[in-house]
Amino acid sequence: MGISERKEKQKAELKQLILDASVKLFAAEGYEGFSMRKIADMIEYSPTTVYLHYKDKNEILFELHELGFQKMQSYNMDLFDIANPLLRLHKLGENYIRFGLDYPEFYNLMFILPAPMETLKTKLDCNWKGGDDALQVLKGIISECMERKLIQPGDVNVMAMAIWGMVHGLVSLAIRDRFAKLVDVCDVVPTMYKALHWMVNVVEEK
Repeated sequence: MGISERKEKQKAELKQLILDASVKLFAAEGYEGFSMRKIADMIEYSPTTVYLHYKDKNEILFELHELGFQKMQSYNMDLFDIANPLLRLHKLGENYIRFGLDYPEFYNLMFILPAPMETLKTKLDCNWKGGDDALQVLKGIISECMERKLIQPGDVNVMAMAIWGMVHGLVSLAIRDRFAKLVDVCDVVPTMYKALHWMVNVVEEK
């Protein structure tokens, strides 16, 4: 291995070390306790070294939020074993809620905090891969439901946004201890099933 290759390998290893420490710090202290200095302390390097690899903490948070989407995707490993697309849609919503309740800090980062989106705006390709991939899964299932006349045909984008917004609202209320104002938090998934059943069966009045 030549000198340049060795330097690139060391650079990649240090960047991964920073990212691994960032995951641990974020999981332990959340957004409020996250800082470049704390990351540097964890890996026993100076903050300057961290800034050589990431321009600011938002850039690190963007990578963490992409890791969050990978975690969420793991909840859907068996999703397409479900033949009925309407039941698959229900399961997708349940998996989304389970992920949000299991990883509230990652959920906040992925769907609520502005930091990742601020970094995304600075990227030349503006590719929100994690979010776009997740949305395509939802839209694909909705399209299949419509094709098989399991739900009323209509604008897939509108239906996807409505369903996503509903499930997102349930998770957001639950992880902020607001959900229990209406029903017990253990009923968040059954509530989603009832709300989803109502949403996809609504027929507009003539």
